[in-house]
Amino acid sequence: MLVDSHCHLDFPDFAPELDDVVARARAAGVGAMLTISTRVAKAQAYRALAERYADVFFTIGTHPHQAAEEPDVSADDLVTLAAHPRCVGIGEAGLDYHYGYSPKDVSERVFRTHIAAARATGLPLVIHARDADEDMIRILEDETGQGAFKAVLHCFSSGPELARAGLRLGLYVSFSGILTFNRSEEIRAIAAEVPLDRLLVETDAPYLAPPPHRGKRNEPAYVVHTNAVLARVKGVSPDAMAQATTDNFFRLFDKAVRPVRASAA
Repeated sequence: MLVDSHCHLDFPDFAPELDDVVARARAAGVGAMLTISTRVAKAQAYRALAERYADVFFTIGTHPHQAAEEPDVSADDLVTLAAHPRCVGIGEAGLDYHYGYSPKDVSERVFRTHIAAARATGLPLVIHARDADEDMIRILEDETGQGAFKAVLHCFSSGPELARAGLRLGLYVSFSGILTFNRSEEIRAIAAEVPLDRLLVETDAPYLAPPPHRGKRNEPAYVVHTNAVLARVKGVSPDAMAQATTDNFFRLFDKAVRPVRASAA
């Protein structure tokens, strides 16, 4: 069994064939999918997906690209929305200086609000970090000093210092199809340093499809390819990596109900 720990099933890319996308994931051995919030205003759409498919869970939060759209969402708002039984995490939230869609001060304030909600609920925070390593480390160290919270650095594409800081603070690190790209030697080197019990795999679908689907729309079934590369990097079998990342997912996202496999007759 595998878990796609980060995908966006609400995106229009999937609308025409969502049932088929979920069916292909199941056929590939993906036993659970976590569809990730980018806007709190779309909370009903995420709830509907998780209620429609028994193997889909959701998070609630504001992506840093949308921080300026939802600057006044409070930690209490997030806590209330996260009470839904199939909401298992907060976010994604964080910092993204690559495009600069939201002012840095607004992004930081919104990010800290999400950390407060993660701390209040006990749910893990899904962290987005791009081209913002120094500020991300500063905020994570400051906030951890104010009280522990669970979190994952999703779709890791930052430098080794952020990975090491995250691990030092107790965070998990998730790798997407970026890990499989030819020019991702540095990311693979970072993955090699992450302990086996802190690793997750994801697609970030519909983005970042791994080979042999590079350049096409990504989907949860393709997490098997990232898992295979991560297994090679860590020197274990794909089955062992699938077992480890699945166990890690349900340890971190401990509100999610782990599927029970039927016993052999």
